[in-house]
Amino acid sequence: MPKFVIEREIPDVGKLSPEQLKAVSQTSCGVLREMGPQIQWVHSYVTDDKIYCVYIAPDEEAVREHAQRGGFPANRVSRIRSEIDPTTAE
Repeated sequence: MPKFVIEREIPDVGKLSPEQLKAVSQTSCGVLREMGPQIQWVHSYVTDDKIYCVYIAPDEEAVREHAQRGGFPANRVSRIRSEIDPTTAE
């Protein structure tokens, strides 16, 4: 199943409290439960003004549907073609 990186532009998101981030996560998980097992949230990185999320999904449409249902921006959705890390150099 394809993986995607979703760039979400959210001003000052890095200033959200742990409780606020928990609420956002709960909303996302609720939408994922409604959509079924074909779409999965792997993890996210929160920066000052953006969240970068990694999802496993059948296609970009499913990722965008999740964002729309949850009320989240999905400013850029990019399919991951491969993964590398320091062990790739060995």
